[in-house]
Amino acid sequence: MNTEPIAVRCFRETDIAPLVRILTANGQYDFPEVEGPEAMRRVGLCSAAVFLCAEIDNKVAGCIRATYDGARAIIHLLSVDPQFQKQNIGRTLVRAACTELKHRGAPTVAVTATQDSQSYWEGLDFELLPVFLMLKTGAP
Repeated sequence: MNTEPIAVRCFRETDIAPLVRILTANGQYDFPEVEGPEAMRRVGLCSAAVFLCAEIDNKVAGCIRATYDGARAIIHLLSVDPQFQKQNIGRTLVRAACTELKHRGAPTVAVTATQDSQSYWEGLDFELLPVFLMLKTGAP
């Protein structure tokens, strides 16, 4: 188990390669147009986005992406390098993102999550809602 402190900071362009590796290792790289390098660059430039990375000993250990549109805040992605999982990195990233979203004025924060991760999010005081996510691909 790692004993180095967890540093949380804003996304940088140099994070792209390690984040692609982390997302791939966690099975979260199914849609490169949404999760890939160009998408990361766009999210990094988006004023509505919160895109944070966790570092341990100057190594990218995970990331979180969220947005706040002035009314609703939502966490879209949380991913932690498998070698750093179970070390409170995800919890630290969620806490940092929620703090930033609240600072921007978000009254609540929602998360898109898989059924497999439901208990993780409930452990962070998120509540299950009776809604589901739908996806449209291709032209509008």
